[in-house]
Amino acid sequence: MENNSVFQTLLKLREQKGCGYFVLIDPDKTNGNELANFIRSAENTDVDAFLIGGSLMMNHEFESAISVIKQNSKKPVIIFPGGVMQVSSAADAILFLTLISGRNPEYLIGNQVVAAPIIKKIGLEAISTGYILIDGGCVTSAEFMSNTRAIPRTKIDIAVAHAIAGELLGLKLLYLEAGSGASQSIPDEMVSAISHSCSLPLIVGGGIRTPDDAHRKAQAGASFIVTGTVIEEHNHSSLLQQFADAIHSR
Repeated sequence: MENNSVFQTLLKLREQKGCGYFVLIDPDKTNGNELANFIRSAENTDVDAFLIGGSLMMNHEFESAISVIKQNSKKPVIIFPGGVMQVSSAADAILFLTLISGRNPEYLIGNQVVAAPIIKKIGLEAISTGYILIDGGCVTSAEFMSNTRAIPRTKIDIAVAHAIAGELLGLKLLYLEAGSGASQSIPDEMVSAISHSCSLPLIVGGGIRTPDDAHRKAQAGASFIVTGTVIEEHNHSSLLQQFADAIHSR
């Protein structure tokens, strides 16, 4: 693996800060001017990277949104794809997701087969990531669109078994996801159990609405914390910095 890869950069961030902070951008929920202002504001905080993607594409702003982020920030821009159409050489990397918590073959391998030749051809760094949906208290877009069931939030042993399976399959990252707009974040006990049972870096997102909750996830063993909806609802740099401080204070 190249020393200057995005994945290696993320590992160094984790080593230096204990836990990294990602902000998720949904192109369907912002316009160019709003996004540019937000990114310029975020650039002056301790946000570590931007994820971009969504369960749907209701407009043609995906490519232009990546360009806006790149023009206004030097932080890594990583695609968090909601489908095979969300691939772009303008990004720095893509989370090459396989939904290992589900049993829908399209999201285990089908969509990956369609996207793989394109990703290879354009030279986009692919970070193989095991995507694990956890019940966040409501049916989320990811759960509905993928036609899979989330792992019940009380079934920690099942979540741990899926994480270990992802590790043994040779994946590079795990992403525990309660889903966009989740009413509850992933239980701290589940994050802790997985981080102690599996050596893979662990991304945790969905339903994290306060810096204190983010801090608890970091303390429980998360390697990276993702916020999205709360930032969409309260778009100001001071909140971003509060989240960054809480996460990095691990």
